[in-house]
Formats: sequence, structure tokens, C-alpha cells
Amino acid sequence: MKKSDRMIIKITKHAKSQMIGRGITLEQVKRTIRLGATTKQTDGYESSYSYFLVDWKRIHDCYIIKTVKVKD
Repeated sequence: MKKSDRMIIKITKHAKSQMIGRGITLEQVKRTIRLGATTKQTDGYESSYSYFLVDWKRIHDCYIIKTVKVKD
């Protein structure tokens, strides 16, 4: 299954608090994963798109969002 197919998203408490604090929507997170440049990390991936960085990992069809940042 490609990233552009149906996405099941699970957001950690840490990432949810970052999204709320920084005013980032779920749609912006999805767009960053789908369209952004992705780099392999130790435990998952980091995607960068526009002004956003999203750390995530994939387990089967589920994308687990670990960290959400705004680029400096």
C-alpha cells in the first residue's frame, strides 16, 4: 500500500500536545507524510514539507505520529 492510499493515523499524546500548541492540523500532518521529503530514522521516519517536520513510524497500514514540529 502506498502513502497516498487510505491512511489510518494514530497520534501519541506528545504529538497531539505539540499539534495543539503549534496550531498544526491533522490535514497538514497527513500532507507532510504524503508529499514531503522522507528520511529514515532509527525508529521510523521524518518527513519534511513546507514549514513542518513530522516524525512517524508505520506498522502495517497504521501511521503512528510521534513528533510534530515547525521548521525554524
